[in-house]
Amino acid sequence: MNNEELKQILEAVLFAADEPLNMNRLMSLFPEDSNPGRDAIKQAITAIQDNCTNRSLELKEVGSGYRFQVKQDFAHWSAKLWEERPARYSRATLETLALIAYRQPITRGEIEEVRGVSVSSQIIKSLMERDWIKVVGHRDVPGKPALYATTREFLDYFNLKSLEELPSLAELRDIDAINAELELTMPAEENQPPSDAAKDLEQTAQPGSEDLVAEMDSETESMEESKPPVSQVENEVVIEEPLSAES
Repeated sequence: MNNEELKQILEAVLFAADEPLNMNRLMSLFPEDSNPGRDAIKQAITAIQDNCTNRSLELKEVGSGYRFQVKQDFAHWSAKLWEERPARYSRATLETLALIAYRQPITRGEIEEVRGVSVSSQIIKSLMERDWIKVVGHRDVPGKPALYATTREFLDYFNLKSLEELPSLAELRDIDAINAELELTMPAEENQPPSDAAKDLEQTAQPGSEDLVAEMDSETESMEESKPPVSQVENEVVIEEPLSAES
C-alpha cells in the first residue's frame, strides 16, 4: 500500500476507536507480510496531524496512545450537546491529586504533612475509583504505608503524553483560583461529550469524564472538618519540585 492508503486506514481506525491506540496496537492491525513498519506509521500519523491544522479536530498523543478529539477552541460548542452539570473538584481533592502527580511515589502521611491536615479516605477512594492513582508499593517503614502514583488514565484524562507535560509549579500556586476555574465534563473524543480545559492545572488538557461522585465534595469537606489537623500549617504551599518519572 502507498502512503496515502496507509494514512486513510489509520485515520479510519483512530476515528472509530473508543480509546487511545498506541503504536504497538496500530502495528498489530496489519498482517506480518504487509506490515508497513513503525516508521511508516509514524510518518502517516504526522501527516494526519498536519492535515488537522485548520480543522476543528486534532489527532492528539496522550499517555495511552493516539486519539481524535475536538480542539479546545470548539469544545464549548460541542459541550452544548450534553446537559450534565460540570463536576468541580474540592480544594482538598485538587491539592491531593497535585501532590501525588508532582511528588510520586508518595504516602498518605507525606501528603498530610505537606497539606497540614488529614487526608480524607473518600478522596483517596474516589481518585482510585477513577483510575487516576494507584498503589505502586509500600514504604519500608513501620506500618508499611502504601505509595501512590498516577496512572496512564490520569494522563489521558488531562490530555498529557507524559508527566513532563505537567504545568510548571508557578502555575499551581493559587489552588483557590484553579478550583474556581477547573470545570470538567466529558472527553472531546468522537461520539463522546467534549470538555472545557482546566485552565491552570492542564493548559492543553481536555479532561474526560463521567462525573466525580456527586457527593464527594460535600462528604470530603465534612470528613476533613471532623478530623484533627496534623499540624497548624493549613495553607502551606502544596508542592515544591516535580518528579519527572512516568507512572
